[in-house]
Amino acid sequence: MDPSQTRSVVTEVLRRATSQDCADLKPAEEQLRQWETQPGFYSILLSIFTNHEVPVNVRWLAVLYFKNGIDRYWRRLAPNSLVDEEKTSLRAGLIANFNEPVNQVATQVAVLIAKVARLDYPRQWPELIPCLLNGVRAGHGLAQHRALLTLHHVTKTLATKRLANDRHLFVELASSIYGFTCSLWMHHTERFLQATQTGDETADALEHMHLTLKVLRKLTIYGFPEPHMQPEAMEFLNAIFGRTSQFLDCLCRLPLEHGCRERLEKSIILCTKVLLDMVDQHAFSFVPFLSRTLEFAGSFIFGSTAGKSPSQRFLVQCMSLVKLIIKNELYKVRKDPSDANPKTLEALRLKEAFFQPTTLSQMCQKLVTYHLLLTSDDLDMWDEDPEGFAIEESGGDSWKYSLRPCTEVLFLDLFHEYSGTLTLVLLNMLQTLQVPTDPADSTSLLVKDAVYNAVGLAAHELFDAVDFDSWFSDRLVTELQVSDPRYKVIRRRVTWLVGQWLAVKFKADLRPMLYTVLLSLLQDQDLVVCLEAVSTLKLAVDDFDFKTEQFTLFLEPTFGLLFGLLRGVSDCDTKMHILNVISIVVERVGAQIRPHAGALIQYLPELWRQSEEHNMLRCAILSTLQNLVKGLGAQSMGLYAFLLPILQFSTDLNQLPHVYLLEDALDLWQMTLEHCQEAPPELLQLFHNMLPIIDLGSENQKMCFQIITGYILLAPTQFLQSYGRVLCNVFCNLLSDISSEGLVLILKVVETAVRVTGEMGAVSFESLLPTVLKGILDQESYPVKMAAYLGILGRLLVQARDVLSTLLTQMAFEVGQKAEELLGKLIDVWVDKLDNITQPERRKLSALAVASLLPSQSSTMHDRFCSIVNICVEALHDIMMEDPEGGPSKDRLVIPPEEIEFGEELEEPTEQDKRKRILASADPVHTTSLQVVVVSKMRAQQELLGLEAFQNLLSTVDNSLLQQLQEFMAVG
Repeated sequence: MDPSQTRSVVTEVLRRATSQDCADLKPAEEQLRQWETQPGFYSILLSIFTNHEVPVNVRWLAVLYFKNGIDRYWRRLAPNSLVDEEKTSLRAGLIANFNEPVNQVATQVAVLIAKVARLDYPRQWPELIPCLLNGVRAGHGLAQHRALLTLHHVTKTLATKRLANDRHLFVELASSIYGFTCSLWMHHTERFLQATQTGDETADALEHMHLTLKVLRKLTIYGFPEPHMQPEAMEFLNAIFGRTSQFLDCLCRLPLEHGCRERLEKSIILCTKVLLDMVDQHAFSFVPFLSRTLEFAGSFIFGSTAGKSPSQRFLVQCMSLVKLIIKNELYKVRKDPSDANPKTLEALRLKEAFFQPTTLSQMCQKLVTYHLLLTSDDLDMWDEDPEGFAIEESGGDSWKYSLRPCTEVLFLDLFHEYSGTLTLVLLNMLQTLQVPTDPADSTSLLVKDAVYNAVGLAAHELFDAVDFDSWFSDRLVTELQVSDPRYKVIRRRVTWLVGQWLAVKFKADLRPMLYTVLLSLLQDQDLVVCLEAVSTLKLAVDDFDFKTEQFTLFLEPTFGLLFGLLRGVSDCDTKMHILNVISIVVERVGAQIRPHAGALIQYLPELWRQSEEHNMLRCAILSTLQNLVKGLGAQSMGLYAFLLPILQFSTDLNQLPHVYLLEDALDLWQMTLEHCQEAPPELLQLFHNMLPIIDLGSENQKMCFQIITGYILLAPTQFLQSYGRVLCNVFCNLLSDISSEGLVLILKVVETAVRVTGEMGAVSFESLLPTVLKGILDQESYPVKMAAYLGILGRLLVQARDVLSTLLTQMAFEVGQKAEELLGKLIDVWVDKLDNITQPERRKLSALAVASLLPSQSSTMHDRFCSIVNICVEALHDIMMEDPEGGPSKDRLVIPPEEIEFGEELEEPTEQDKRKRILASADPVHTTSLQVVVVSKMRAQQELLGLEAFQNLLSTVDNSLLQQLQEFMAVG
């Protein structure tokens, strides 16, 4: 592209690409895509976004297209890569000046330069860093800021490279610029602090200080393998503490409306991030600063300045520092201290000096009675938005990053590390609270709430120290019965506390008492208490020690109360939570749900209609229906008036919500088929939705084939008459682009169809059968696929011989052979690949299939007589079992239908299990003795040929194999 001629054209296309009008936007985007690979295009983009007279939105888009082009075309081996001459020119243009006036564009240009640096620095772009440093040194104001901004993004990007050579280069870079960068940071820091004293403008100095600190963070952490060996790095880390204290003092002096407060807070947080990175990445190098760090952070968390931190985020950072030091494995001696690293021993000494029993006691009390307290904001939210409060307390997104959960984590880490000391402290705090608390005393209520919270968090550590069963029955139940509205804080906390201890220590005998209490709490006048009871109920039901018989008496009232709550709440997340608990209860009680399912059946249609805009809630409904169908068993057919339209909607690819609903809907569809006694027309019509789903070739493919198999077992004749041919066409279209595993799934469907309906199934999938035979003749190398091919061939020989004969005749005609010759080749491969078949049932099927070819006068069969015998003898060895009572050996696969097992032994058999059992009762594999068949076929062959000719035929069999055959025949 000629820059002089096309710059204006590209600028205009970029302008149209920023338009909100699709008529302008789409053609412009397409034109830009076509230009991406044109030589000179990126030079034009560079000239556009460096021209400050061009509108900002156009320049910003030009930078983005340039940045995306680096990812696609900058590498030398990339398709349509940029030529070296143009890249050289572009690199020079990118750092020609640092005078971009718009912050957003300047940031994008800096990121763009960093991307190029990741690929080209230092080999193709050695002048980059010197140029940036010159910009920092020589520039003033805007130019210096832009050079610093670019240096920050370049060092940030280079620090992420992990190859050994790249890391070595970054170490060299850090060594060469670290001293200058430290001096620059100190300079801008002094400028800022001085400006705050004199009242001068501080924004410029603060911004430069902040950017320089970002550069130093990356250089310190990733530029020195051992920072403690670098005096400048240690001086910088030492300065961090003093500067952070100065920044905190400045922040306290600045008015709340001051424009620099936000940036200064970020600089303070950045200082703590440097310390956190050091503990995490260079634990040994940080040992000299351990005491100072613990004292610094501890003063804000536990000491005199607790509660005076400039922001909640800063306090979270301080807690994270203490937590990392406590948990760092390099600061712990696990085995013989004499073998420990000296740095580890020193760190351990410093930790022990700081974490004295008295200090630990003060920390525990401060964390529990100060930082774990519910705040006024918490209580206001409780009153104004109880559902929102309950969601946040259960782990909502904003709650995860707030102070209280960080306090809980620090408390747990401290307790785990120093449980011997802190157990006594917490028990003493708990002991003082085992007296009735006046509901009017809000302070005492909040302290009790916090202590109970701590006891719940440390439940595993307190296993031997707290007799929770007695505490629950003697005291906590009484607390739950205090109905005063002001006591809701304790009722809710005790409910949560019980949930925490359920999996730790809770006698099974106390479960009925717990269920009684939970029923009362589900009717509490406070919604938050009710929702906490729902969560504890979930833990109680979804627990290893849950016993259905203990819960049966509480089942009906529990459902009634949960349904009432479900109707009463409005938040989608809350509805999903309650519905999830209902689903778990249904799943755990199983068939016991049947007398109580009416209310759920009545309410779910209403909830489905109300949740039109909430697809995740509808997913929860589908999951609940799945457990309900499983629990109801055959009675689930009573749900079909509501259930089938839901399945119809959820699996319709023309409905946009299918993206969210399809996976759960397919699970429900399969479960519906498993428990269906008969196929109503609506259920058969539903299969229309399956055909396009199969074409998706998605991760749901396995489930789709399981559903197809379910239909074949449920209504074989109706289903194959309606969908057999069209399904076969879908399968044929998939063959060219399907994995081996997917093909095996298709083959299993075909075999099931033949097994269930014989010739009808074979005719339905007739177009697929040549693929099966060709796969065998081509000696497919994938064992599982070959086994599936041979399984279908076996079924055709045993149950659809006429279809196979017609197919062999057609295929033989196409290749100019006889059908018998083709069958002979199939038997040759069968013998060769017999070991691919591992299941005894399938090996017996193979033997029954080849045995069915006898008696025969065909020379082709006579030539393969040894092969037929071999397959039969191999199968007989697999399935014959000695009679423990001394009788003759018998075929262990010939068993009564009621003894055939499907699914989980402990579960009630599904309707589909029953259908499989009926099918097995008619399957030759389970009804026919292979030994009897083989003896019969050998005698028939002898009668057909005569004794002498039969003896000649037997002479073609290996002596060892013949002897084994004769032994089986003698027993028979």
